[in-house]
Amino acid sequence: MKRLRIWLSNFTLIQQFLTIVLFTISFLLFFIFSYLNRNIDSFVNNQMYVFIHRSQNEYLETRNTPSESNVLHFVYNVESKRYLNNVPEEYRSMLQEIDPDPEGGKVDSSFSYGSNSIVYSIISFDNDYRLISIIKNNFREEFRSALSNGVINVTLYVVFGLIGLIILWVSSLIRPLDLIRDYINKIKNNEKAELNLNRYDEIGEVAEALVSMNEELSEQQHIRDEMIQNISHDLKTPIATIKSYSESIKDGIYPYDTLEKSVDVIIENADRLEKKVYSLITYNKMGYLVDNNDNILNLEMAPIIQKAILAAEVIRNDIEIITDLDENVAFHGDEEPWRVVIENLIDNALRYAKSKIIISLKDNLLEVYNDGENIEQERLDKLFKPYEKGNKGKFGLGLSIVKKVTETYGYSVTGENMNDGVIFRVFTSKKMKKPSKKKSNKKGIIEA
Repeated sequence: MKRLRIWLSNFTLIQQFLTIVLFTISFLLFFIFSYLNRNIDSFVNNQMYVFIHRSQNEYLETRNTPSESNVLHFVYNVESKRYLNNVPEEYRSMLQEIDPDPEGGKVDSSFSYGSNSIVYSIISFDNDYRLISIIKNNFREEFRSALSNGVINVTLYVVFGLIGLIILWVSSLIRPLDLIRDYINKIKNNEKAELNLNRYDEIGEVAEALVSMNEELSEQQHIRDEMIQNISHDLKTPIATIKSYSESIKDGIYPYDTLEKSVDVIIENADRLEKKVYSLITYNKMGYLVDNNDNILNLEMAPIIQKAILAAEVIRNDIEIITDLDENVAFHGDEEPWRVVIENLIDNALRYAKSKIIISLKDNLLEVYNDGENIEQERLDKLFKPYEKGNKGKFGLGLSIVKKVTETYGYSVTGENMNDGVIFRVFTSKKMKKPSKKKSNKKGIIEA
């Protein structure tokens, strides 16, 4: 069976269909000429006995030749051992092959006589008499032929009808598959392609999946093109500044009043360039992040958040950072990616906050709130896409890195406008194991 499946898999659908039809016809012919013929003979003989018995009953009731003229009746007297009615010449030698007085006085049987098969029945009546009834051979053959032709014709009609339906069905498969193949070829050749199949079966689902995949790939390509364009733009400005200032200093010209101030500008742009390159490296690294640990890790989140806050406080010391951290909360994942997530969320909050940031950590939920202005709805829908910058955004990669990490570890992240600020939530429905020990808050963190 495995070899047959492999053999068929090398054929096209048409070749597979023709092979199946050939096997079906071969099986049908074998069925007709072996099993069906044998069973038809048995059925015909049974029907012949039915005809004979019905004719015998009619004969005994009327004692006249019955209306069933295909049955011949001969009356035999057991005492005189002779037939009482006239026996045609052609049946005399035939009757000699039959025992007219069988044991029990009744028998249904058949025998071959020459090239003919004779079916007969014997019953007793009035004690000393036997009624021997023989079906005419030509009637039996005509009945058998009509029955065989009828069964074979019906079988052929059904089979060819099914083959016709299968042809239509296979055609209905080949046509959309050809369209799908042409669609894929056009996509491969970067040509404009459309695929509209009004099907709701598996082929329709495959077509929808291909269209959806093509749209997603086109969107990703568009994002990549935009990223390349944005990266080129973001890198070009500091590189041009560093180059022009360096050339001016080399020529003894200080573009920014003094040598120290001009060098400070070079250093500042070098720092900007370094941060952008670091962001790109981080984004690419998180893109290849894989959750290889099937076990739930006891990664305590409170210490990681506290370290990130200590580093962030020096950036804007005018912002009050309030925390409500449950030190028993553990998240699934590795420390480095989660540290990047928290740093990016805090950095985003610091950029827009007016006076305070509230960080809350509870079971399966991390919230970072800032009291800055609400985010426009148009940008809110694209918040986590690469290079989607706000009005105070720098590189447009921070939140996209957050999304990559959270999704890798089975979490979700959302951004939502509040009445007086914006809140970001990282959450999951999975149950995490509790850490085995507690740690106190770092000094300098304001508890809620």
